[in-house]
Amino acid sequence: MTGLQDRLTPEQVEEFGREIDAIRQRIVDDLGKADLDYIQNIIKTQRALEITGRGLLFAGFFPPAWVAGVAALSVAKILDNMEIGHNVMHGQYDWTRIPALSSQQFEWDTVAPAENWRHSHNYIHHTYTNILDKDRDIGYGILRMDPAQKWSPYYLGNPLYATLLAIFFEWGVMLHDLEVDRQLKGERKWSEFKEVRARIIRKASRQIGKDYVLFPLLTGPLAPLTLLGNATANLTRNLWAFAIIFCGHFPADVESFTEEETENETRGQWYLRQILGSANITGGKLFHIMTGNLSHQIEHHLFPDIPARRYPEIADEVRAICEKYGLPYHTGPLHKQLFSVAKKIVKLALPWTGERSEPGPKPTTLNRDRKLTAA
Repeated sequence: MTGLQDRLTPEQVEEFGREIDAIRQRIVDDLGKADLDYIQNIIKTQRALEITGRGLLFAGFFPPAWVAGVAALSVAKILDNMEIGHNVMHGQYDWTRIPALSSQQFEWDTVAPAENWRHSHNYIHHTYTNILDKDRDIGYGILRMDPAQKWSPYYLGNPLYATLLAIFFEWGVMLHDLEVDRQLKGERKWSEFKEVRARIIRKASRQIGKDYVLFPLLTGPLAPLTLLGNATANLTRNLWAFAIIFCGHFPADVESFTEEETENETRGQWYLRQILGSANITGGKLFHIMTGNLSHQIEHHLFPDIPARRYPEIADEVRAICEKYGLPYHTGPLHKQLFSVAKKIVKLALPWTGERSEPGPKPTTLNRDRKLTAA
């Protein structure tokens, strides 16, 4: 391939990689009490919001109390999903040796089982980021998100499928691990997913029982209002998570790659792919917390196992390195990124097979330290 040579020389790529490595090592060496205090304070806040929200639903006959309860519960679920669950399960706090912060023991408040998600997200997605036919997060098996994906009349429903995925995002993430699209193509067998299915059934049953049976029944005659409140909080979390994740992965200028392009990848080339295949979202401190700092998707893809609270402090440094080497650093406000994603979803519903969107020559990439990417 010539893409890498056109963009950077092999020597420049490796020097670029060393500079990115230096950032990582500096942060790892500095991890300590401030990081632990941060995540523990976020957990305390999340729990307080959930208790407050569920408590207010006991007064759901009073509309302002119901609205306040749903709002508090929605924020609690977003924090649990984005800033706590996602980041803890990436191993960002394994260094603390605290069981409650262990990536292998944590379970989040969503129907997707943590064990399934750790494989499909932590390993598959973060190892093969934006590699067609390897990274199953490209379209989640139901959407056409790249012109290199072969078009069929099925994709005329792209906008509808995206809307449904946004509304039922936690269920989409849960079913994602069954790889139904590959089963339909005969690439995988139903029997291969016995353990995956068992975990899904157990987890979904607990979540349904908690949000749609137990807590509604506890409020007696207000059960229908409580059920509606819980459903609204889950919907709010789903829409928010979908928006943030899609804006970090699928705006127009974000690049995708083929398996051939990403063979025999060096560490520097892996870093390069993460930058070219990601996008950030601008915003204030509270906004970044509510996104789990996935508004810094570039930094997250570079350093998935570093506490996300560190991403804002290194973002300018990463951007400066990109500018130094003439590399793009995709970023923009939420409304701009959302519009770009929506436009792509609509455009790719049609039999458009033009060149993949890319601001410059494409690098050659893949095969670095899997231990970091799977962390």
